[in-house]
Amino acid sequence: TQVLRKSLQRGIALSAGSFLVYEAHKLISGLAEVHASFKVEEVIEQADYLYGSGETEKLYQLLVQHKNSDDAELLWRLARASRDLAQLSSTSAEEKRKLAYEAFEYAKKALEKNESNFAAHKWYGICLSDVGDFEGIKTKIGNAIIIKEHFQRAIELNPKDATTIHLIGIW
Repeated sequence: TQVLRKSLQRGIALSAGSFLVYEAHKLISGLAEVHASFKVEEVIEQADYLYGSGETEKLYQLLVQHKNSDDAELLWRLARASRDLAQLSSTSAEEKRKLAYEAFEYAKKALEKNESNFAAHKWYGICLSDVGDFEGIKTKIGNAIIIKEHFQRAIELNPKDATTIHLIGIW
């Protein structure tokens, strides 16, 4: 009985120790998640500042580090930054093409991550239009309805966004 009692005590101690380790892991993991989301907010704040300051290259360099992110807010901003970099007169024709397709992929990924994000729809439409410039007139015309649908969805999600209202007017 004494051997059984010691085994039982050891088992209880191990179980309690495992439980404490598990609880500590949950707590640390929770803190890491809060820290990670805080970091995303920090990057977005910095990106918005750079965008407002017209720092296109710095903005792109900041955001491209997060190209594998699952955050739609970061991804649509990266699509916009890629497109803005492509629009610069100092960007070569080859680089403009590369950046246009890159921007489209980021916008597509942003939309996949959050279908309810108005900016993801807006930038998807803009970037799809840009890609059409490289694909030819037939493709551009074929994409026009898809572009319009994304602009309309963006307006449904955010009826006060002046840029999207302007874009649907141009369409």
